[in-house]
Amino acid sequence: MKRLTVTAFLSFCGVLCLFVSPAFSADATQSKEAKGIVALVDKAAALTESKGKTAFSEFKKKGSEWLKGENYVFIADMNGVILMHPANPELETKSILDLKDANGKAFMREFVETAKTKGSGWVEYMWPKPGEKTPSKKLSYIKRAKLPTGETALVGAGIYLK
Repeated sequence: MKRLTVTAFLSFCGVLCLFVSPAFSADATQSKEAKGIVALVDKAAALTESKGKTAFSEFKKKGSEWLKGENYVFIADMNGVILMHPANPELETKSILDLKDANGKAFMREFVETAKTKGSGWVEYMWPKPGEKTPSKKLSYIKRAKLPTGETALVGAGIYLK
């Protein structure tokens, strides 16, 4: 009888975890911080659409609205090539389309798919905070943008989840 109760409890906990984890992410997208990220990405996408790659230097200015603390704007093309990444400039010009996070998720593929199919949206994955090596849970907002050259890119920024 005791064994059955423990099994039932563990089963319940497993099912609960399936629903609670996505719920925390959904709540996170409604936070004040997340709404600020959406506004930041929308503004960065508009600037990218009007100025193209000449806007990238603005996005790299430390202490600016684009690069402050753990928050920064990043830009990639639709093949997963990083066009601008102020926190990891060594990634620029490299494709990370097939790069997987600590949980095996090809997050750049999901960024590209979100931009292509929805135009914008949230993607959860693991990524190190600036200056750290250990990945943390991150939720990034991605938006499709069209550069003046006609090239389609994705603009993103995110928040690290506690």
